[in-house]
Amino acid sequence: MMRHVISLLIENEAGALSRVTGLFSARAYNIESLTVAPTEDPSMSRITIVSIGSDDIIEQITKQLNKLIEVIKVVDISEAAHIERELMLVKVRATGKDREEMKRMSDIFRGRIIDVTETTYVIELTGNTAKLDSFIEAIDRTLILETVRTGVCGIGRGDRILKV
Repeated sequence: MMRHVISLLIENEAGALSRVTGLFSARAYNIESLTVAPTEDPSMSRITIVSIGSDDIIEQITKQLNKLIEVIKVVDISEAAHIERELMLVKVRATGKDREEMKRMSDIFRGRIIDVTETTYVIELTGNTAKLDSFIEAIDRTLILETVRTGVCGIGRGDRILKV
C-alpha cells in the first residue's frame, strides 16, 4: 500500500465535490487528505486528494474519476517529482518557562507565532506532512490546546503542469 497524491481539475459547480467524494465512499476508498479551491480560471477548481492504496486501486480510482462528467483532468502527481505542502495552526499553552520554549520550537521549525495572549500562542507552520508531524512530536503534547491542518496541496516540479 502506497500513499498517492491525486490532483483533479473539475468544473467549479455545485455538487461536483460531492460526486468525487461519493465515488471514494461508495467503493470504500479512504481519503486521507482533501483540499479544494478555484484555479486561476474561476470556472474550474483543483482538488488534491491523498489516498493510500496499491497501484491497482489508485488506477481504478483514476479511471472512475475520469468517468465523472464534471472531471476535466486527473493526474497522480506522486508518480513523478512533485512538491507538497500543508498548513497547520497550533494553539499552545504558553505561560512561564513554556512561553520561551514554544517560541524556540517555533523558530527551529521555521514557524511563525501569529497570535499572542497572556496564556497562549497560535503558531503557523507550513511544510510537508512529516515536518508538521515532527513539530507535534517535538513539543510537550500537554501544552497543545488545539490543532488545525489544511491537508496536502501538491504541484508537479519543472515542466509538469495540470492544465486543460
